Amino acid sequence: MDGKWIGFIIWCFVGMMLIGVGIFSLCSRKPVGFWANANVGEVTNIKQYNCAVAKLFLLYGIVFIVLGIPLLAGQNSAWVVLSAVSVMIESIIAMAIYIMVIEKKYKKR
Repeated sequence: MDGKWIGFIIWCFVGMMLIGVGIFSLCSRKPVGFWANANVGEVTNIKQYNCAVAKLFLLYGIVFIVLGIPLLAGQNSAWVVLSAVSVMIESIIAMAIYIMVIEKKYKKR
């Protein structure tokens, strides 16, 4: 098996783990945290909040896998930089969506 395929399979595995977090969030009865090791606090509607966070993680995982496609061009390809930069931008967008939309809508004030 070629090295580029191994890298892409690992990339897809990480994306599948993110999708798994989304599925776990959808099934959880307690509010699911977006940030690592941070308390969620009080949420107005736990089911809708978890559904919104789950959608965010599911979309993040799917886009993450799609952004890994340039890895198939090979390790010395300039397209690999596109994958790395795109994932950084995707992460910033996911954080902004969580703070500006989900947290604002479902957090008790």
